[in-house]
Amino acid sequence: MSTVLLAIGLVLAVEGLALALAPSRMEEAMRLISAMPRETRRLLGLAALAVGVLLVWLARWLAS
Repeated sequence: MSTVLLAIGLVLAVEGLALALAPSRMEEAMRLISAMPRETRRLLGLAALAVGVLLVWLARWLAS
């Protein structure tokens, strides 16, 4: 459970930093994402999910 909380906290910190430092770039990124076909967004989300799980697994593996 602590790993899940750590992962969520890191995601929120990075997203918050991006919004705080470059809000106009985030708006531009959201426009670009909304212009993508739904299936492309789905594949992008699945890829991000896979990379995120891999990184959490790698971090736990390196810590042990």
